Amino acid sequence: METTRDLTDDAFLEAFLACRLPPSAFNHRNHLRVAWIHLQRFPLDEAIERTCAGIARYATHLGAPDRYHRTITEALIRLMAHAGASDPLHSFDALLAHAPAFSGDCRALVAAYYSPDRLSRPEARLFFLPPDRLPLPS
Repeated sequence: METTRDLTDDAFLEAFLACRLPPSAFNHRNHLRVAWIHLQRFPLDEAIERTCAGIARYATHLGAPDRYHRTITEALIRLMAHAGASDPLHSFDALLAHAPAFSGDCRALVAAYYSPDRLSRPEARLFFLPPDRLPLPS
């Protein structure tokens, strides 16, 4: 049985953006992969918009729009870019090996930048809110 890991980046991205992957593929690792592909191909702001739009669309397609959180998603993409995700010399697996924190609890990763109160605000799910603890790296 083919998994998302077996798909080329182009095939994976196309299937993700067209909402053709199975519901089980709506997971943290695949969100990171979508972000990494976009960071490889587009400037940061465009990569953020494309990634966020794709994840939000897929969550809505699955009937679970509440599983999408704009602030966490954008913060993680910005942190990925700072960790070198835009570098064409780094594969997705190399990025995860270089920065294993991305494979763990995403809330723990952004906790240095955001308080739980800020992340739990309803508007944080729909719009990017700036951090209230530390600025995100630029």
